[in-house]
Amino acid sequence: MDLRDRLSTRLKEAMRDKDQKRVGTLRLINAAIKDQDIALRTEGRTVGDAEAAAIMAKMVKQRQESARAYEEGGRLELAEEEMAEIGIIEEFLPRKLSDTEVDAAVDDAISRTGATSVRDMGRVMGELKTKYPGRIDFGAVGPMVKARLA
Repeated sequence: MDLRDRLSTRLKEAMRDKDQKRVGTLRLINAAIKDQDIALRTEGRTVGDAEAAAIMAKMVKQRQESARAYEEGGRLELAEEEMAEIGIIEEFLPRKLSDTEVDAAVDDAISRTGATSVRDMGRVMGELKTKYPGRIDFGAVGPMVKARLA
């Protein structure tokens, strides 16, 4: 079952269960994917699962920033709402790699690209982004790759 089908099924279940928070979040996900579909219509294609996962990862990041801002502002109830939305969105994202899996993936990408210096960092990161979209925190992996190539 592809991602859109899973989203549609879960949305129907949430509507049947009258879970308004879940319904709202799932509708936001669908709307973001449909917006990207409209943008890609000129190219004659639609959003695939990998692109949809990237859209949802971006939504998670936005909500994390909002929750952090709400906590700093003393609005804990709003921060909790954002965290609840993150939980719902993350149900549809691929499983994140563990630290040992990330280490192995970085080593594998370095060996496959034949990287030997920091100049090759872009190729290594490109390889990781292609093979593990949405499964690795690339902000944390960048310094790790740089350290290994230095």
